[in-house]
Amino acid sequence: MTDLGISLALLATTVLLCEATRILISRLFSGKDYAIYLVEIVSTYQLCACTHELKVLGEVGRIEPHIALTLTFIITVVHVITFHGAFANPNGAIENVYRKNITGKTAVARITCMFIGGKAAQLLVPHIWSLGLSDHHLTHKRFGFKCFSPINGSLLEAAGVELACTFAVQAAVLHIHKLDERFHAPVIAAVITSLVYSGGHISGAVFNPIMAFSVQFPCSGHTFLEYAFVYWLGPVTGGVASFFSILLSWNSTPLAVGLQILGDLLRDLPVSPVSDPESLSFLWSSALLRWVIPRIFRRIPSSWISDVVPASFFSPLSSSSLLSSSSDPSLAFA
Repeated sequence: MTDLGISLALLATTVLLCEATRILISRLFSGKDYAIYLVEIVSTYQLCACTHELKVLGEVGRIEPHIALTLTFIITVVHVITFHGAFANPNGAIENVYRKNITGKTAVARITCMFIGGKAAQLLVPHIWSLGLSDHHLTHKRFGFKCFSPINGSLLEAAGVELACTFAVQAAVLHIHKLDERFHAPVIAAVITSLVYSGGHISGAVFNPIMAFSVQFPCSGHTFLEYAFVYWLGPVTGGVASFFSILLSWNSTPLAVGLQILGDLLRDLPVSPVSDPESLSFLWSSALLRWVIPRIFRRIPSSWISDVVPASFFSPLSSSSLLSSSSDPSLAFA
């Protein structure tokens, strides 16, 4: 527990220092166009540095699944709250280019900043571990900070998991505006936590190309191109697919069908007493699929679609013709 406490203190220190840096940037460079690029670097560093520490806790510390999931949920909420407009994920930049919120040049610049932040975490975190603040760090140092590939299936399977996880997260982001703003961070964190539990044993459930570049690419087991196929092509494809899925009604999307099937399966499976850590981990996924996610995803109003997607995009089909074929949205997850 002492080692866990040290890791938690390190995570908190990382977040506090990054937050202080973001506040300093906002004050020193208020009104400057390049301030967001500095915030992007700092926020991506925060994301990757915290993930490095969580990875050590999981691989070296062997913490219990329910503790790992709880930490994943909490740190995700913290990231969402503190990022101050930073994407820390290329999919966010790509989506905003399509929405014409930013230009392609700006997106490339911000993605470059993400790589800088991710690389900085990759280089600096081992120096922190070298201080030997905990037994986990000392053990990791003894083995030369080596890590191994989290991919336990074929490359195609792992890429499919990354694609599906990214699709689900991006779909949640696209629908989250329907909820009170106070619930945005915990709901997104809950979705991510469920996906980490569900797909982590196959690919590691990273679904962020920059985070994978910083945390997974240095690990032995696969080549750079193989990692790129899984952790870059998979998430980018999933992110793009989720955004374009707004052209379809919710009831006809593959995600709705998949979640409904999984929810039905979970509902029928026996669950051991919740005092068992494995059962607690199982209930994370079960609760998300049965109750939380179905209440997030609903048919998108046509007025919102017209605000996000240019009318010319629907040519030669009109948005009304696409939406008229949908069934009653209340039937989803009935």
